[in-house]
Amino acid sequence: MDGGQPVSSFGELLKVRRERVGLTQQGLADHATLSVRAIRDMETGRVHRPRQETVRLLADALRLEGRSRAAFEAAARQQVPVEEPAAPPAARNAIVGRGTEAEVLADVLTVHGDRLVSVVGLGGVGKTRLALEVARRLHASVRWAVRWVACGEREPGGPGAAFADLVGRPGRAEGLAEQIGDRPTLLVLDGADGGVNASTLDDLFHRCAGLRVLITSRVPQGLDGEQVIPLAPLETPAPELDDDPQRLAEVAAVRLLLSHVRRVRPGFRLGREEAAAVGALCRYLDGLPGALELAAGWTLVQSPGQLMARLRSNPFTLSAPSPLCHEREDVRVALTGALHLLSPRQRALLGLLADGEQGWTVEEAVTLSGRPVQECLAVVHELLSRGLVRAVGGGQGGVRFAVLNLFRVLCREERENWLSAATARSEERSGPYPVLEALAG
Repeated sequence: MDGGQPVSSFGELLKVRRERVGLTQQGLADHATLSVRAIRDMETGRVHRPRQETVRLLADALRLEGRSRAAFEAAARQQVPVEEPAAPPAARNAIVGRGTEAEVLADVLTVHGDRLVSVVGLGGVGKTRLALEVARRLHASVRWAVRWVACGEREPGGPGAAFADLVGRPGRAEGLAEQIGDRPTLLVLDGADGGVNASTLDDLFHRCAGLRVLITSRVPQGLDGEQVIPLAPLETPAPELDDDPQRLAEVAAVRLLLSHVRRVRPGFRLGREEAAAVGALCRYLDGLPGALELAAGWTLVQSPGQLMARLRSNPFTLSAPSPLCHEREDVRVALTGALHLLSPRQRALLGLLADGEQGWTVEEAVTLSGRPVQECLAVVHELLSRGLVRAVGGGQGGVRFAVLNLFRVLCREERENWLSAATARSEERSGPYPVLEALAG
């Protein structure tokens, strides 16, 4: 069973099944060769125990098979309670600025029918919150059961313990398949940065026809049939909006920042005196939801302007104010981790491109790096997919991209540290020598 709340009557189950396949009462009546009144009477409870032949016609019209059909027929005989599909975990805060992404992801799983989808992006970009929203929508609209596995949590007996084999050691698809059954189910593997067992997952897909799997991770899994959806940071405001608080407040990153600020400063209002600092803060933090949440926590003791001045000297002083956001990962840790997942060539090209604050095209990246066009295209695609780079416009000159501001700072720090270490080593041997060329190698 799903572990949810039991449906109390056959009429409720009939309505759930009818809505799940998208039929009106008239549509079901037509398919089952019954009257609309008969359908309405069963759903409203006026008819408690329909005839066996009526139940058979309804089951055929709803295309029920196997255990789902047996449970449907048993409910009509009032032999066993029928359970509601399991619900996803409750979200702890509202989702802001991700309406389009949630709609697209829900369509990929339902309308397009993809069975394996990975949402990839930086730590703190909002992958888990988006997955929660999509799971909530699918549970509410098409009544899918939701199995949620937090891959970083391995508590014995926890809600995801039975599915630990998917993200741990290989194998017990039989037991997992028994839990899921043939009902439509969304299995969410949240934070699967350590990888997923392909053989166990393939076996599970084979045994459970109604299974869909949604994975969140920092990089794609590289699995057969995996549909990868990159999750970029939120839209940030153009500088010209800083003089218009009303329009500024409509931009996704600003909306999210303000929603968090008002949790710690309920009386905060975005006026002209604060607008420029708020806009600059959202741009400087690249619209990263996790970073914006941390920044908002500090507005309890600093104004947006004071906070912006502090961050300009060192953006990675943005640690979590422990009473407010003690579970949030440090920004430097999250971004440095993403940097270390890059290959040497990807990292070298990122370092070269990090100086281009106004953006660059792939053709300009080719000229700057001296690398082949195909190689630059592949590296830029990978950087874009992982969220380290964002598109900043297009036109006759081609699509332009820019390295996220925080990664520019990290690359600059890394270059300075490398140069200092290399210079020190060279001076120990034979005096100073040029090392800049080596950075692009």
